[in-house]
Amino acid sequence: MKRPLRVFLCCQQSLKRHPVPEYRFWAGYFREGLAEAGHSFVEAATCDWAEGLLPLDDAARSTWLDRTWQIAIDAIREEHTRRPVDLFLAYLFPGQVSAAALGEVRALGIPSVNFFCDNVREFREVPRAFAGFDLHWVPEYKAVSLYERANLPFLHAPMPCFVPPAWRVPVAEEPLAVTFVGTADEQRLALFAAAADLGLDVELRGTGWSGHDAPAAPPRRETHSIAATLANQVAFAQRQGLGALARKLAQSMRRPKALAHDFGPSSKPAPDGDDYWKVLRGSRVCIGVSRYPSLRYPFSRPDTYSRLRDIEAPMAGACYLTEWTEGLGDLYDLGSEIETYASASELVEKAQELEGDAPRRLGMRTAAQRRALADHSIGRTMEKMASRLNLGG
Repeated sequence: MKRPLRVFLCCQQSLKRHPVPEYRFWAGYFREGLAEAGHSFVEAATCDWAEGLLPLDDAARSTWLDRTWQIAIDAIREEHTRRPVDLFLAYLFPGQVSAAALGEVRALGIPSVNFFCDNVREFREVPRAFAGFDLHWVPEYKAVSLYERANLPFLHAPMPCFVPPAWRVPVAEEPLAVTFVGTADEQRLALFAAAADLGLDVELRGTGWSGHDAPAAPPRRETHSIAATLANQVAFAQRQGLGALARKLAQSMRRPKALAHDFGPSSKPAPDGDDYWKVLRGSRVCIGVSRYPSLRYPFSRPDTYSRLRDIEAPMAGACYLTEWTEGLGDLYDLGSEIETYASASELVEKAQELEGDAPRRLGMRTAAQRRALADHSIGRTMEKMASRLNLGG
């Protein structure tokens, strides 16, 4: 690092908890990671960025954008006048971006960077709303081609993660067996059902794995006119493709089949707070899953991409076994730092092999943690970013 940077941070901070998928940890990761690397950061204390993740109608979204960005721009101007801000660092979805506001940031001479971690899952092409950023932090290997096709400047770098130093010490005990931490979805249910049928004994820590802890059903949608319904289907096809639309329609015309496997005995509560790190570290084998539900792909051949867990678990010292996907080999030495599987049968085979080989587990824990802390930290990414943007003097 040439010199510490002063960063204006905009990463889904909120004034209250909103009913959207978990987002609050991102602010903590960015803050702690920047501070550990010696950088300082400022925020707009009264901005509720996460409110923009809600399904707002056009009028409400316009009001939210105007209000939130005006607060942010005023704060940036005040901070920049008091002491120069080097970088505007954001984690924003397309519906949270104001092109005009980014222009005001640029007019102050402050470069803007947007991190986004679900490019592969959300987009077939980079949204136009992202075009105003000076640089894009792209963590997924498969998303690189999206930004190349869009001719947008990007930095391919790992997911931003911060593990508290207290949870980086060598693991002394392994009180838990093979463990997966995460919410159930249809792809994960199918994978672990197949693995269980092949003999995998696994603890599943999260919601949705048993009937009593299933996530609440989403609210019923309003009934639309035929014209509005057709317009929605056309918009869906434009976003996801005709194949996805065909699968969506086929799915809507058949009654969903309940998965026969009973996960009740394997289901455990989701870990919270420091228990999260205790579970990752304390499991003899920590499982990762790269597949995800998507109508763009046949159910039997799901798409995959590298997840945040691929940084969190090794950085915390876990013995990590995850589903293979492109780009993992650029992050780790597969087989010695982390291990991978490509099918339910290979998941069972490798999990059982690792359970029976304590020396190998220890070697993997040590090597993967050393690699993650050295090469995949927020501080390391900031060095690359500063170089790309000619920051730091």
